[in-house]
Amino acid sequence: AKRAVGLRAALLGDISVRGTGGLLMQIQDRPLSALFKNDKASSDDAEAGQKSLYVMKFPGDVQASQLNELREEVTAIVRNAQPGDEALVVLQSGGGTVTGYGLAAGQLVRLKEKGLYLTIAVEQVAASGGYMMSCVADKIVASPFAVLGSIGVISEIPNVYERLKEEGIEFQTVTAGKFKRTLTPTKKVTKEDKKKSEEDIENIFNLFKGWVKQNRPQLNIEEVATGETWFGPDALERGLCDEIKTVDDILLDYVDSGYNVYEVKYDPPPDVPSS
Repeated sequence: AKRAVGLRAALLGDISVRGTGGLLMQIQDRPLSALFKNDKASSDDAEAGQKSLYVMKFPGDVQASQLNELREEVTAIVRNAQPGDEALVVLQSGGGTVTGYGLAAGQLVRLKEKGLYLTIAVEQVAASGGYMMSCVADKIVASPFAVLGSIGVISEIPNVYERLKEEGIEFQTVTAGKFKRTLTPTKKVTKEDKKKSEEDIENIFNLFKGWVKQNRPQLNIEEVATGETWFGPDALERGLCDEIKTVDDILLDYVDSGYNVYEVKYDPPPDVPSS
């Protein structure tokens, strides 16, 4: 805690006295990585036999727009962690884009590849893309009324073709490639277009199921991959999580076990107008 306060004071003090530059400029490319890279505190802890727990928070939205912060935080941990250290991600997300959450899940895989034991704590919801991330963990812990699951895929789009036609408006789209555009708001829906979209959704669904099954082989994937969600105890019964406990108690357990607990949070440097 003292070290974190010192780093913050050094960073803000540097800005206030000399303006943008100095310390901020030195670490602007990968701030967290640069701060941790030459840090000897963790190696000192390792020599003393003391393990560390690195805590991150991921309050995901539909676009998984917190991905950049997650990337920086994971990179900092990967470059600083010592054998025996662990990571805890406090996750809350109802899911969103396949690409965004797929990449976010890939960032968590980096922690495991480094050899860290990864715990995901779900306080309220880990559904769809949120569960895509969660299933990467070695252990999923959910609060009693947390909602987990929603292993499925959805795609919906309004279509105003008939209304435009009534108004005498024709919307033209020029494409190259048979299926460059299938279902759009302004295009007449054909059976062929709908069939292709359904095939695409099914392919994504199979990828999703395969990812969950790969990371949690104990699951009966056909039983839980229905798009349904379950509250904590029911999710535990179906194997979607491993334990029912609040984040507060998880942290207390680590403290009682003698771990150093660090919260890792990346704050992007402020935009400073160029002179």
